[in-house]
Amino acid sequence: MQRSEQVRLIKELLASMDSGTTVDAGGLRRNPTAVYTDPELAEREWQTLFRGHPQLIGLSADLPGPGSFLTVDDLGTPILATRGTDGEFRAFVNACRHRGAVLETRERGEARSFRCPFHAWTYSGDGRLTGLPKPDHFGDLCRDNLGLLALPAIEHHGMLWVHPDPAGTIDPQALLGAELDGEMESWRLDELVYLDRDTYDVACNWKLAMDTFGETYHFPTLHRDTINVFFHGNVQAYDTFGRNHRMLLVRRQIDAMRERPEDQWSITEATLPAYWLFPNVQLLPFTDGVYLVRAYPVPGQPGRHRSHISFYLRPDVSRSADLDQIEGHIGQRTLAGAFAAIIRDEDYVMSASQQITASSGALGYSLFGRNEPALHHYHLTYREALGMEPLPLLSEVEAVR
Repeated sequence: MQRSEQVRLIKELLASMDSGTTVDAGGLRRNPTAVYTDPELAEREWQTLFRGHPQLIGLSADLPGPGSFLTVDDLGTPILATRGTDGEFRAFVNACRHRGAVLETRERGEARSFRCPFHAWTYSGDGRLTGLPKPDHFGDLCRDNLGLLALPAIEHHGMLWVHPDPAGTIDPQALLGAELDGEMESWRLDELVYLDRDTYDVACNWKLAMDTFGETYHFPTLHRDTINVFFHGNVQAYDTFGRNHRMLLVRRQIDAMRERPEDQWSITEATLPAYWLFPNVQLLPFTDGVYLVRAYPVPGQPGRHRSHISFYLRPDVSRSADLDQIEGHIGQRTLAGAFAAIIRDEDYVMSASQQITASSGALGYSLFGRNEPALHHYHLTYREALGMEPLPLLSEVEAVR
């Protein structure tokens, strides 16, 4: 992030804290609870936002060197992502071209080749068919036409983008927009080192998982003894970039900025930036690394989703001060689990609670407050992408009629 932007945002946050104000969406919105339960809407989301849209499957650190691979099973199409001996990032349908058996079942690792467990057809890391047992029995086929089926794949600013449809297209700059594209480059995501990942299967809709990251209004209550110890609640900075956004969570260390010259201000010391990348990604850079959260629907079950929370560190960092601080407060956990456990044990517990009520049909709508602009933006964006009418902006009187 450019220095001038860091200074602007820190000044904005200090002014908000001094005046006791925060961002204002200009009104309230009623969000129908059916968006978390409707099977027809869930299927449209699955086909449009996931099967039919480019997906961020991880960061460059997930494929740290030639011969490394990563599998993805969250998008309907089984995906095998590789880094070839030439250093290139590629993605394929993770299926043998003989009878369609899944080729690689491990989540990640290193492999010079991939051997089908069914009939031992073998493929190189760049997708070529290199081994076909007994071709004189099976048929001596032209192997050039039987390599792994390629998927559109682009590595951009340290982000790994894949389209689950072989006929799909990817334009990362268009997905991010010019301003956010430049800001993503400044975070040097390509320099990170993969640390660990947690996966949670949660009894709530995937959008409720995204809603978790939509405001700081809940910090003093839900996170009273965890996040609220390290962050100010009820204050944030918020900017949208087309279908994406940036929300700044305010660390208590921002108070020290008042005693320093502006050229010593640091956005990652004063805040935790939280970027929402449409449709299902939260990317949170901090001084020592990055948290990456991805939420995926479970097809046919609107009330369930799966979240992956991945952790990356700067190459010269062996321990994260952020996570050390959290661990010291909430007790010893694995390094990666310290942050994820708060999401799992506090945020997602509350999301599952919301899902129970939504599934009951007892409440027709929930409310997005003036101080929750990210929630407004999430749902307006989802609705626009699906061709739905926007939720109207209401006054306080209109919202409770």
